[in-house]
Amino acid sequence: MGRARRLARQIGWYWGTLMGDTHYRRYLEYRRRAHPGEPVLSKRDYWRHRYDADPGARCC
Repeated sequence: MGRARRLARQIGWYWGTLMGDTHYRRYLEYRRRAHPGEPVLSKRDYWRHRYDADPGARCC
């Protein structure tokens, strides 16, 4: 059972990374490290800004 659980976790990690689930978390980590104390974008504003910057990134 441990092997199946590990495989499921790896697939979940891969799928989440592929779908962009980690982008906002990495943005927050970067902002805290490089610009401490400055305000950060909300998750909604982050994605809006990201898509406005690169319209080709949208799937539809």
